[in-house]
Amino acid sequence: MAKKCEISGTGVMSGNNVSHANNKTRRRFLPNLQVVSLLSEAMGKVYRLRICTKTLRSIEHKGGLDAYLMATPNSRLTEEAKKIKKMIASKLSA
Repeated sequence: MAKKCEISGTGVMSGNNVSHANNKTRRRFLPNLQVVSLLSEAMGKVYRLRICTKTLRSIEHKGGLDAYLMATPNSRLTEEAKKIKKMIASKLSA
């Protein structure tokens, strides 16, 4: 399973461990991924997603999954999130 957020696409970053003697060795910064169940009020459905905690905080701040997806531009969403957003938009317009 990829270490990538299913909504925002946040993935693994790389950098250096720097010792006291200024030796540099490569390391990986992993995203804090959590498996959460998010309710889409428009769809009346629960989505089980593996998202990073930063994205979860943003979803809660916006007021839920539907509000977050509608407020976020498509360029910042993954393909799966775009599909969910499209289904929510069609449900809300109908």
